[in-house]
Amino acid sequence: MTETTIEEKAVSNKEQWRERIAEQERSGVSVRRFCQAQGIGEHLFYYWRKRLREQASPMRFALVERGSAGQEPASEASLELILASGERLRIGAGVDAITLRMVLTALRA
Repeated sequence: MTETTIEEKAVSNKEQWRERIAEQERSGVSVRRFCQAQGIGEHLFYYWRKRLREQASPMRFALVERGSAGQEPASEASLELILASGERLRIGAGVDAITLRMVLTALRA
């Protein structure tokens, strides 16, 4: 029972740090300012960010080029990313940069 509680706390701690890191990225402020505002030590922030990045599986992308025969209408995706898992991410020409950044951050998590 104690082991389960320790494991649950470890998972909870990772999730808390994952959310803090994502919150800082969304905020647009420097790590130093974010940590000061949150009352978090900068060294802990950098430690957890590095630790969580090392644990995450690497994201691999491939650029897919289409010949003129397979051209899609302009309203379709203008860029397609194929993830290592085989899933495809189609990105339209008018995508909002902030939305795209949030999607890519979520894929890394």
